[in-house]
Amino acid sequence: MKDSDSADSPLRRQVFQALTFVPLSAIGLAACSKEEVAGPARPGLPPKEYQPVFFNATEWKFLNAACDRLIPQDDIGPGALQAGVPEFIDRHMQTPYASGDIWYMQGPFIEAAPQFGYQGRLAVKDILRAGIGAMDAHCRRDHGGKAFAELETVQQDSLLKAAEAGQLALEEISSKEFFNQLLAETRMGYFCDPKYGGNKDMLAWKMIGFPGARADYADWVEVRDQPYPLPPVDLAGKRG
Repeated sequence: MKDSDSADSPLRRQVFQALTFVPLSAIGLAACSKEEVAGPARPGLPPKEYQPVFFNATEWKFLNAACDRLIPQDDIGPGALQAGVPEFIDRHMQTPYASGDIWYMQGPFIEAAPQFGYQGRLAVKDILRAGIGAMDAHCRRDHGGKAFAELETVQQDSLLKAAEAGQLALEEISSKEFFNQLLAETRMGYFCDPKYGGNKDMLAWKMIGFPGARADYADWVEVRDQPYPLPPVDLAGKRG
């Protein structure tokens, strides 16, 4: 989350410093490929704008607005929207992981220390859907009928910070739990392999100098004083 007083030139260093990278194989198992959701692209035709499958139109507006505030575009690199993060999240919500099909979802449901992981009743897709609805309801109630996506960026930042701190009273869901899940999905979409919808053209990998799925870069593992000289490669073999 960036500070609202730096809206013209937001920095994302704090987000990246806190980031724990997820192995590409783990992300791959959890997300749908583009062909699985939309079918193979037809040669000779321009790509169509992505149409969400899981999120409705109102939820989609919220998701785009929130992702844009969590990782805005700046002079360091692309933002979440340029990297296709909302598309990744929509595809991810259509997987068994997001549905809780591969989770243990029986009780007891208790308050537990963070190291024990999530202990709630809702699967990932339900956390996001409930949280988006609750956030929009809160905004309409306190901001003259406006939804989150219709607010000024300063107001959006303030709401997201309050949710991050657990200080936002939402109906039927913890604002902190919702924010944490939304941020986790945004991070995954920003750094995933492009075949899963996010990290378009390997923009995030290029920004941080990540080699991607190159077969061998052992000679550079111990190098700390200079950037990796070769462009990244995605799982499909495309070079960035």
